[in-house]
Amino acid sequence: MKLGFACKYFDAQQHQPFPFRATTRKRFLSLDNEQRIKLIFEISATNLNNLYLNLKHLATELPALRMMRIGSDLLPLYTVPEAKPLYQSFLADLYPLFARCGEVARENDIRLSFHPGQYTVLASDNPAVVERAIEDVEYHTLCARLMGYGKTFQDFKINIHMNGRAGFSGFKDAFMQLSNESKRMLTVENDEISCSLDDVLQARELCPIVLDIHHHWVKENAFIQPDDPRMAAIKTSWRGVRPVMHYSISQEGLIPEQGYPDQQTLGVSKSKLRAHADYYFNDTLNDWALSFVDFDIMCEVKMKNLARDRLYAYSLQK
Repeated sequence: MKLGFACKYFDAQQHQPFPFRATTRKRFLSLDNEQRIKLIFEISATNLNNLYLNLKHLATELPALRMMRIGSDLLPLYTVPEAKPLYQSFLADLYPLFARCGEVARENDIRLSFHPGQYTVLASDNPAVVERAIEDVEYHTLCARLMGYGKTFQDFKINIHMNGRAGFSGFKDAFMQLSNESKRMLTVENDEISCSLDDVLQARELCPIVLDIHHHWVKENAFIQPDDPRMAAIKTSWRGVRPVMHYSISQEGLIPEQGYPDQQTLGVSKSKLRAHADYYFNDTLNDWALSFVDFDIMCEVKMKNLARDRLYAYSLQK
């Protein structure tokens, strides 16, 4: 079992030694073309260099901890109409930086992924939203492909939600418009508001299903178990690749430090329960998450790798 973290890596002092830079659309548009190119090139190069350093550091950690979600702002503003054409003037100069990231990850068995944001909705009933969602998925695919991925099924994971008024039918229609590389990498997860596990399981013939156990609890007030009949369908959707699940818990002070919380007795709204804690402070829930022994776990609490490390240390005591 691998335990991963999302986007930001913290050192022992809770500083980020490998931070990504970003910019705003407003700042970008305030510049002339030459300044725009300089800005996005410098940020992109910085992000790729820091990603490489982060991966080199991960390569020194235990194999069980070599799993990371890369931030989506690797190439800032790439899908902004005014920025995308400018990237073509220097993107080839970044190819070696992408390539070495992929090489060090593969050489050291570091499992990588992206998670496009909440506005990447392939199942929208608005064609313009679907068009932008496809463009965003393909941007993430480009980044993965430049690192040498997208060649085989699930050699890299690009995970999205399936929420959207068009439901599974709309999701399927949009999925069929994706590039072959995107189809190989895309996964879909259940969310805590609109799209249940049963909903996303409709997509299991198209792409792997990522089980988010916290989302499932928030939506259903139920703690799904490893022997749930739906586990077979989830695992089958991965076609022999080790499946990934997501694990987070509600914020400190909202749920007890021990035992399974019951929403009916908590008196806390689902909107508050959605928010993630800093650390995994409830060992009952930790035991539950770690019982999914056939899955790798993406740790989605706020303290990132520091929380992951504590969870891993706890797992060794069991």
